[in-house]
Amino acid sequence: MRIVSLLPAATEILCTLGLADDLVGITDACEVPDAAGPRVVARAGDLSPGPGSAPLEVDDALVAELRPDLILVPGPWSPERLRTPDADERAGARRGAPTVVTLAPTTVEGILHSITTIGAMTSAEDEALGLVEILRERLADVEEVVLERRAAGHAPPRVVALEWLDPPFAAGRWVPEQIRRAGGWDLLGRDGEAAARATWDEVGDLDPEMLLLMPGGADLAGALAAWNRLPRPPGWSGLHAVRRGQVFALDAAFFGIPGPRVIDGIELLAELFDPAGFVDIAPPGGWVPVE
Repeated sequence: MRIVSLLPAATEILCTLGLADDLVGITDACEVPDAAGPRVVARAGDLSPGPGSAPLEVDDALVAELRPDLILVPGPWSPERLRTPDADERAGARRGAPTVVTLAPTTVEGILHSITTIGAMTSAEDEALGLVEILRERLADVEEVVLERRAAGHAPPRVVALEWLDPPFAAGRWVPEQIRRAGGWDLLGRDGEAAARATWDEVGDLDPEMLLLMPGGADLAGALAAWNRLPRPPGWSGLHAVRRGQVFALDAAFFGIPGPRVIDGIELLAELFDPAGFVDIAPPGGWVPVE
């Protein structure tokens, strides 16, 4: 099967399912084991201040030339865009329009459903079901320990997670759910909704016990660099999280990409929230404390 993926999460899922060789086109934000393999058919435009997906600039003619059987997209996208005279001439005789599947989950369950959807649309249905079963088992293991620790008196930490720093945006979509499943109490996030503009005054009024910095699209080094470029907001040193040394920069790959690594993100958070209850389950290099 010839597959074009227009979103990094779908590319991650395909590679996890062993379908990297089926990829013929990806975006410049996708990661694949063999970077010399699929062609880059779409590039992200400049991000405006605030989190979210950058607008994609898709090379429709190149997509047509690659003759995909399946195109995985993050939103409304029509295969009719491929039907241009120039593209048809370069691609030669077409085998019919490709199947276009939209993947836009907003919850952890929706992310797991995306995995099974991709499996059903490809040759990896059994692999997808097996992967989802493993992810559910890991999630259940975390939630079981969270409940046991809570019954033993461990209080959930009061948390603010920021998906953008300048200006601050409170976490949305599946991230508040990740925090809750990991045993935390998200004070500002919005389940299943887009990240929302916030202010440092709001953060100060809530005075969280823990502050998580996960600027969209940034790895751990990028999150640290983004934070270090900013002046500290008024009242910073008085925040409960700052006084307790509980401010962390996180690798956004575990939170911003709706693929299998969201479960790694939950495990990472569980260890941050309760290091006595969770030992060495966080993915290495996923977080670092900041001042």
